[in-house]
Amino acid sequence: MSTPRPVGAEETSSSPVAKRSVGDLARAAVSGWLGTALEFMDFQLYSLAAALVFNQVFFSSSDPAMAVVLAMATYGVGYVARPLGALFFARIGDRIGRKQVLFATILLMGASTTLIGVLPTYEQAGIIAPTLLVALRLAQGFGAGAEISGAGVMLAEYAPAERRGVIASLVALGTNCGTLLASGIWALLLFVMVEEDVVAWGWRIPFIGSAVIMLFALWVRFNLKESPVFEERSDVVDGRALSRDEMIALATKTGDIRTLEAAERKPFKAVVVSFLLRFGQAGNSGMIQTYLISFITVTLAMERGVGPEIVIISSLFGFLTIPLVGLLGDRFGRRRMYIVMTSLSLALVIPSMLAIDSREVGWIIVGYAIIHNVSVLGLASLENISIPEIFGARNRYTLTAIVREIAAIIATGIAPVVAAAWVAAATGSIVPVMVLLGVFTLSALIAAIWAPEWTGRDLTDPRSAM
Repeated sequence: MSTPRPVGAEETSSSPVAKRSVGDLARAAVSGWLGTALEFMDFQLYSLAAALVFNQVFFSSSDPAMAVVLAMATYGVGYVARPLGALFFARIGDRIGRKQVLFATILLMGASTTLIGVLPTYEQAGIIAPTLLVALRLAQGFGAGAEISGAGVMLAEYAPAERRGVIASLVALGTNCGTLLASGIWALLLFVMVEEDVVAWGWRIPFIGSAVIMLFALWVRFNLKESPVFEERSDVVDGRALSRDEMIALATKTGDIRTLEAAERKPFKAVVVSFLLRFGQAGNSGMIQTYLISFITVTLAMERGVGPEIVIISSLFGFLTIPLVGLLGDRFGRRRMYIVMTSLSLALVIPSMLAIDSREVGWIIVGYAIIHNVSVLGLASLENISIPEIFGARNRYTLTAIVREIAAIIATGIAPVVAAAWVAAATGSIVPVMVLLGVFTLSALIAAIWAPEWTGRDLTDPRSAM
């Protein structure tokens, strides 16, 4: 049985969404897809580079194991800046609108990635090389901190309530496209170039080439209209959000009960639930899309081309998984789908990891594709619409971005480093990977069980869903 439509969820001819044309929705969809594609292409380019070559390019070769840990640590550094970028940009987005912020984030993110491609190596500049690398990772993370949250908020506020899940899944499809493109570029490099040339200069090609996508994405966002929900918010006057005192005074004068309730009620449960949903998906992403590639390459001693190849194959399946899960969330409710997907993920952790640990390429592909699609891509499809939908209109962008990025810095930024150190201490055992994946997934399952259903609620409501 499908989940009933929540009161106020239907779109009428006077609703904010109804005031945007199909063309406006299409531009918003392309904008969200492109931005997240660029973000995840940038991050996947870096994560694969960190797993495959950066331990040789930017760090001393005297201790190979430590070089791998340091390379993973620079990946995590990008997540340190993300909450700061989320707070800075998202607060502006809630005050003056989403469009201008999304233009700025993609510019900062794309420029930082391009500049990584022209950095000197450790042999050329010594300690200056990894220092500059860390600085650009911080800048990249600062811009990315509000990017995917802003894209998710924009699409949620553009899409009709009954189709939010499948339309907002374009954000997750963007992450999949970016991951696929980055993995394809790396696979091509490793196929056409000898390893020595890749380490010497070939790794620079994808970073410099990413500038083309950045420029196209900037053009699309320049022509994008503002979120219809932002423009229709009761606390927005002449394109600017009122202060809290101004908002309360206006709501009191007009008898706006929803706004007065939102001003009095703190969204504590909404924050905790959203944090745990993000923590589960982000931790799985860091483990599966970053650390497992290093594990397969270094610990299992597979050929370097195997890692990018399995990511490509799995990401292709993601083009079915992501919209399907989004559609099912619209049909049956996102809370119910969260419970199904996280339970399935827990059941698949051990068999998937044993398949990867077999050192047989065929089984590695099967194990990786299953756990990647269920525990990362499927949950991403649900998460990208769920968190904006849970929060109220006034602080939706800020709370969505901060919750997402704080959870990410704890989970995605730290997980690969902890996994690398733990597996090294366990002499190459895959058991630590199983344990960490189980912990991350369980957190999202607990949150979904605890929360009430939030699917399809009125996004102009200033109150959070719980």
